[in-house]
Amino acid sequence: MNAHLTTALNLAARGVPVLPLRAGKVPFGNCPTCRDNACGGRPNMKTPGPCECPRPCHAWAAATTDPATLTGPGWAPAWQRAAAVAYHPGGVGLTVVDLDDADAIAWARTALPATRTVSTTRGEHWIYQGAMPSANGVRSGVDIKSTMSYARWLGPGTGTMAALPDTVRALVIPKPSPVRPVTVFVPAGGGECRHRTPVFLERGIAMAEQRITQAADGVHATVYRTFLAVLSKHGRCGCLTDAHTARLFIAAQAKGESARHCADAWSNALTALGM
Repeated sequence: MNAHLTTALNLAARGVPVLPLRAGKVPFGNCPTCRDNACGGRPNMKTPGPCECPRPCHAWAAATTDPATLTGPGWAPAWQRAAAVAYHPGGVGLTVVDLDDADAIAWARTALPATRTVSTTRGEHWIYQGAMPSANGVRSGVDIKSTMSYARWLGPGTGTMAALPDTVRALVIPKPSPVRPVTVFVPAGGGECRHRTPVFLERGIAMAEQRITQAADGVHATVYRTFLAVLSKHGRCGCLTDAHTARLFIAAQAKGESARHCADAWSNALTALGM
């Protein structure tokens, strides 16, 4: 069996979503329709395009733990030409801080807590426990690879994996725009932010659950739009709790969404809202 496929199957058996990479760290399409980027993904197929396949078939979205998919006709030819194995860090609850050069490594050693480290061609991957939005060029020589991204598998690395620190999360938070003064209406006798009213929030979560449950088709899009609406309405004043989020995820998973796709949709909605 091909060495890269063997590595991929071993990782998949441990719950790590994987995919093959060709030369240049570029994913293969794993269906005939989407080979050679025919479905309209971005250059080098690093972002899924608007394909009509039964499931996303390339880039980070194609990473899977299913051995039948990995060895099936879609990817079998790819493994014979694969230059490396990639994995979806966010899909297994990890974040990779990709340090491209000596200066970036020197910065990490002074700014970040020690964690599991993997040597790369030009630098190092620092791997933390915890997922977050991905971003490239967060500072010179530093990329973040977690949700909606992939990283090369270069071995298990050395050191004890640490929890994802706030220092890393802060790297992808956009700088706030200047805020213009606004006039705020306050009801006579004072009043409480309606977002913190339990009845208002409960009604909003219940309506969101119903919207997902009643989706007849386009479940992926419905889940994302619902998450976006909930976060837009309730996400900025601290009223949402993990229990509320769990209710939405449960509703989505009851419609066939995976936990990984729920997490990706939630993260994507947060990013879209600049949260």
